Amino acid sequence: MATMANPTRDDFAALLNQTLGEEEGFEGRVVKGTITAIENDMAVIDVGLKSEGRVPLREFAAPGQKAELKAGDEVEVFVDRVENSQGEAMLSRDRARREAAWDKLEAEFANSSRVEGVIFGRVKGGFTVNLSGAVAFLPGSQVDIRPVRDVAPLMDIPQPFQILKMDRRRGNIVVSRRAVLEETRAEQRSGLIQSLAEGQVITGVVKNITDYGAFVDLGGIDGLLHVTDLSYRRVGHPSEMIAIGDSVTVQIIRINRDTQRISLGMKQLETDPWEGVGAKYPVGAKFMGRVTNITEYGAFVELEPGIEGLVHVSEMSWTKKNVHPGKIVSTSQEVEVVILEVDAEKRRISLGLKQAQPNPWESFAEAHPVGSTVEGEVKNSTEFGLFIGLDNDVDGMVHMSDIAWGMSGEEALSLHHKGEVVKAVVLDVDPEKERISLGMKQLERGNVPAANAGSSLQRNQVVTVTILAVTDGGLEVQAGDDGAIGFIRRSDLGRDRDEQRPDRFQAGQKLDAMVIGFDRQKKPNFSIKAMQVAEEKEAVAQYGSSDSGASLGDILGAALNKARDQQN
Repeated sequence: MATMANPTRDDFAALLNQTLGEEEGFEGRVVKGTITAIENDMAVIDVGLKSEGRVPLREFAAPGQKAELKAGDEVEVFVDRVENSQGEAMLSRDRARREAAWDKLEAEFANSSRVEGVIFGRVKGGFTVNLSGAVAFLPGSQVDIRPVRDVAPLMDIPQPFQILKMDRRRGNIVVSRRAVLEETRAEQRSGLIQSLAEGQVITGVVKNITDYGAFVDLGGIDGLLHVTDLSYRRVGHPSEMIAIGDSVTVQIIRINRDTQRISLGMKQLETDPWEGVGAKYPVGAKFMGRVTNITEYGAFVELEPGIEGLVHVSEMSWTKKNVHPGKIVSTSQEVEVVILEVDAEKRRISLGLKQAQPNPWESFAEAHPVGSTVEGEVKNSTEFGLFIGLDNDVDGMVHMSDIAWGMSGEEALSLHHKGEVVKAVVLDVDPEKERISLGMKQLERGNVPAANAGSSLQRNQVVTVTILAVTDGGLEVQAGDDGAIGFIRRSDLGRDRDEQRPDRFQAGQKLDAMVIGFDRQKKPNFSIKAMQVAEEKEAVAQYGSSDSGASLGDILGAALNKARDQQN
């Protein structure tokens, strides 16, 4: 059996394997070593391996400083390899520092603790941060709560960060400075918001301005001052009243402690102009105002700062219908309006623009009474008549039956065209319905009916009429020599069908007819047929009946004989 004094080959192999195994266990670990010498900016370090290793002195120094080391000092280094091609151990102080930093960072990441680091470089998409030896990535979006254009003031300054993600195997660490700032601000906001109350008046500084309002710094927490709460008057943009950096006094309107949102107001500190608005602006009164805004449905008119009313498009003009309000009024124009309705609770005032001007139909009725002659241009021709343009932009209508004598309405319409200047007689004016009825045929014979031309005639009255014109539809007749002009329809020319032929009559012929009614223009309608029926009934009542056995011929014969006797 071999002894240690005389080792065998197997003993030597076992000892070598043991030594190599111990040395292999050194690789990838942080170990303690002793500096044996300082040579040419290199520290020679013995870590208990077969050979010593060399580490540059700069790895032991802080940035911008010199390393203060001497032989005999004990240091921690990372063993990359037990032996390189030159037979020396490959050691690294930086790796040792990084490994120690990783161990610490993993523990802090697990506890969601903040870590301290220094921003020292810029890379694509962000910055590099030194976390006590470990290098982390800081995305540009995580630098601050708001975008930061210049990061130079934040470089090379120790400051807290929050680790968002880390992967030791890949050597990746992502940190955030913004998360720390938000957490700090939330703590400050929570404390400050508890000290505020709704209705409280406070002073703040305008921090930012948008189209819909301004953000006011109340000393660590921002409140929104909406554009509608700046003033009781209409404000187009907040910059019209305030600017960034202005110190403003505001009232706290609402506080949402869950979302930590604060709504502010400035107009609440002013006197409400809507108080007593009903007495100040009575219905029917006229006021001057300024057009502040124009929409498709009307225009807003400011009566005083903070008091606006709406002129609906239907109340803008007497004659201009279906026209955009912008073609009637313009922004900043001074106009006279009439108060139509006041609703103080809803803060609404209805205004009228046309009511402040004379009603053109009433003015026309005063200037052109019924029976007067007017002249105008044919603006439009429809299937039922002509529209004539008159004074003050009003239109009058000539019904097809009032265009000409002796022809049908369709034929009369075909005689006139748009743009033609014609004369007509005013037949009726209704200002309430905004209607003017005209007649053209009444001028042809100089027979213009008076306003009450048919008022002397009574329904069922028998009168003698003169035939003025014979048409296919019947007879145009006139009561007496200068009485009302009316019409006998074809079906009213007689009881029998043979008698209902207009061609058996002639113009100028006189005959008796009964008044059976009046049309929409109060012109009488006559009927020969109705008169015959009435005479027959009267004869039967006086001279006999079917019960007495007398025939209708006997009865009428007796009536005629009596009439002749009375005449003789």
